[in-house]
Amino acid sequence: MPTKNLDDKIRAVRHFNRFFTRQIGVLREGLLHSPYSLTEARVLFELAQRDNLTAAQLCRELGLDAGYLSRMLAQLAQQGLIDKVRAENDERQRLLRLTPEGKAAFARLDQRSRDEVGELLRELPENDQQRLLDAMRTIEGILGKGFKFSEPFFLRLHEPGDMGWVTHRHGLLYAREYQWDERFEALVAQIVADFINNYQPTRERCWIAEMEGEIVGSVFVVQASETVAKLRLLLVEPKARGLGLGTRLVEECIRFARRTGYQKLMLWTNSVLVEARHIYQKAGFVLIAEEPHHSFGHALIGETWELSL
Repeated sequence: MPTKNLDDKIRAVRHFNRFFTRQIGVLREGLLHSPYSLTEARVLFELAQRDNLTAAQLCRELGLDAGYLSRMLAQLAQQGLIDKVRAENDERQRLLRLTPEGKAAFARLDQRSRDEVGELLRELPENDQQRLLDAMRTIEGILGKGFKFSEPFFLRLHEPGDMGWVTHRHGLLYAREYQWDERFEALVAQIVADFINNYQPTRERCWIAEMEGEIVGSVFVVQASETVAKLRLLLVEPKARGLGLGTRLVEECIRFARRTGYQKLMLWTNSVLVEARHIYQKAGFVLIAEEPHHSFGHALIGETWELSL
């Protein structure tokens, strides 16, 4: 396709986007004269239409960045608009539901939307209304075929009960895959206890990964000094491996450490953890020290890696 022809088409699409977003009012600070953004209103809409949605399902279906959606859900929960409840048939799943306040907020948004669209259509002759609807169906049909879903997993901040999961799954998986004894589980328990007891929200972070409402991974950033942070306890469940989750968790740690103002991000691992080492190396970490040790019932080689930020 000639470049000039493509450039003209790109300009036309962008012009239509600007026209349409202005026409339907999504550029206003609050959608439909409400305190909610377009995305927040869409989340309320989806939760009002269906029961038992998980955050991961919502993330995929709306094509949103998982971290962005996690922060938005936390804000909606703080405002008393949504609740997270455990599924009756699977305690590992957390389901999103509107509270009575959330249902009332959605009802107001829904009625205002109906009123605005009705006003827009009433200003058009019947034949123009039909042409508009036909054109919308055409656009939806063409673009809908190429829609790409976002990641199949969803990242959120830690909640009560998560530290028990982190400890349990580390102990179980490392015993199963590397035959490490219960002393490793004890070490993990100490790390998560220290994290909770000394937690500094502006300087430290834990991410919990969910897929279909089930926890499938975790990672931590903790403060070592004013300028150095540590990446700790990266874990990805077997069912979630191969999806890029480990890489995504490490990338979140790096972004957070940079945004927080740390100058260096460090981690300690062991040479037998080949897949994790590959993720660290790909992310730019450099191996700076090795030391043999005997821990968890095995002779191991401990490694210190660091990343300059």
